[in-house]
Amino acid sequence: MTEFKLPELGENVHQGDLVRLMISPGASITEGQTVMELETDKAVVEVPSSLTGTVKEVRVKEGEKVKVGQVIFTIENGAKGKSQTSAAKKTEAVEGKTNGPKSEKSVAPPENAGSENSSPVIATSTPKKSPEASSPSETPKAAATTQDVSSSAPSGASECKLPELGENITQGDLVRLMIAPGDSVSQGQPIMELETDKAVIEVPSSVTGVVKDIRVKQGEKVKVGQVIFTLQAGSSAAPGASKHAPVEHASEQHGARLSFQAAIEAEGKTEEEVLPPDPPQTRPADFSMPVQLGKVAGTEHRDPIPAAPHVRRLARELGLDIHEVKGTGPGGRISEDDVKAHSKTLLGSMAARAPETGLPHPKLPDFSKWGKVERVSMRGVRRKTAEHLWQAWNTIPHVTQQDKADITELEQLRARFAPKAQEAGGKMTVTAIALKVCASALKVFPQFNASIDMATEEIVYKQYIHIGVAVDTDRGLLVPVIHDVDKKNIVELAAELTQLSKKAKEKKLTPDEMSGGTFTITNLGGIGGTGFSPIVNFPEVAILGLSRSSMEPVWMNGKFEPRQVIPLSLSYDHRLIDGADAARFLRWIAEAFEQPFLLSVQG
Repeated sequence: MTEFKLPELGENVHQGDLVRLMISPGASITEGQTVMELETDKAVVEVPSSLTGTVKEVRVKEGEKVKVGQVIFTIENGAKGKSQTSAAKKTEAVEGKTNGPKSEKSVAPPENAGSENSSPVIATSTPKKSPEASSPSETPKAAATTQDVSSSAPSGASECKLPELGENITQGDLVRLMIAPGDSVSQGQPIMELETDKAVIEVPSSVTGVVKDIRVKQGEKVKVGQVIFTLQAGSSAAPGASKHAPVEHASEQHGARLSFQAAIEAEGKTEEEVLPPDPPQTRPADFSMPVQLGKVAGTEHRDPIPAAPHVRRLARELGLDIHEVKGTGPGGRISEDDVKAHSKTLLGSMAARAPETGLPHPKLPDFSKWGKVERVSMRGVRRKTAEHLWQAWNTIPHVTQQDKADITELEQLRARFAPKAQEAGGKMTVTAIALKVCASALKVFPQFNASIDMATEEIVYKQYIHIGVAVDTDRGLLVPVIHDVDKKNIVELAAELTQLSKKAKEKKLTPDEMSGGTFTITNLGGIGGTGFSPIVNFPEVAILGLSRSSMEPVWMNGKFEPRQVIPLSLSYDHRLIDGADAARFLRWIAEAFEQPFLLSVQG
């Protein structure tokens, strides 16, 4: 039986609401087939299967919250898809494979664990040498299974390319190269240290052989899929065979644990001696965590824990007590994935107890004392909106500047060019025109197209103009982002705005279509109102609100004339923007509305 777990959904997306289930027990599925629709904080996404087989049991129900890593369903007679990128990690969880430092020993159960004649297999990791051959106790079937699970490169490969590094990570800076031409490398051996946007990571080799030519240099940017090095002709390029036989059935796990202990007893050593811990180290200087997640292992005498040295080191670096980590491997063996999952769980519980702002949520009274009440769970967009606005309001010192613009001539121009926008598939609205007006204003006042980094005490000025537009939907407020607004004419903007608004209401927006905004426009004119104070969309520093236009008497040419006037509301971050600059910015926008000849409809 094989389990399908919810994969990573995107940066900072840890769960979603199951809105539609497309499978049932007994159904046959194939790799890539959509099995469910999940509503996250940003969009409704389709989740494909990475397995092929027959569904045996479905572990979730529609309407439930589903977390990353949670088991969705199990299959029988199934097979893992070739595209599954975590095969190497799963090998470690099944086999207890160790990629630790040189000379560190790891103990793993042989295939016939639990039998009377079983003998322990003790393997030594030597990164600079070719992997050892499979132990004699391994059967051909076990060797074949191990090769299928652990291979991360095709047989006969002659080059090593940079693998996938994580969600939305496409490149990194090469800070340290650990190989040179002529060196022997083995699969899983660290070959380089790469600094990504989030951390410095060690990149393992996906091939085994002798290095011929290195294609990168320290200090360079290396992209995913780029060739790192090639192998000499005649050297073995196929990934090394696994040093440990896999445990193929859950019923063998108990015997595997006994064999693991037997290996330790055979050596006459404790587990801690067989798997020596690394010397104590302090956390990296750039590792900032508000509180220590767990006790540091070694502060008291405890029972031995089955974990490889590099897994123990990872736990120490994260500030975790490895004794508190639940292992999912044979005999409870702990892998890197187990440590990371435990860390995510602790961080999630800490975030739930204390919001990012550090301000506690006030406790509500018992409303049922005064009458009947109904509690409904906050789902998807509404939950994320509440969290985001709570953070924005408690982080940004808001000020709102009010003004009015005479759009009488603009309305005439809008009516004139409405057919052109309609031909392009859009609608010539005031919001579409406001996009072009604001893009021009952001070029004149670049501080409104910026963000504040208080951690480094820097102002981040963006050299691009991406403007978000708030859209009212039945799920709540969504903000699709139109990119490169300054490079498009009003007709193009009208067409794109119409398409994105339609996708928002039909729940078809992708996360990319809601990311990267530098400024936001929200228009309540279709509903009503004479003004309001919109909340700045963090980490932006300003937002423009439009209210309903109306006919007003305006003193012109020595008399009052009826003119169509629209109220404008600009909320801004007072840490970066002064009141005088906000007044100038909003007046510039008002004058652009009043003098539409300043803007070219065609470009």
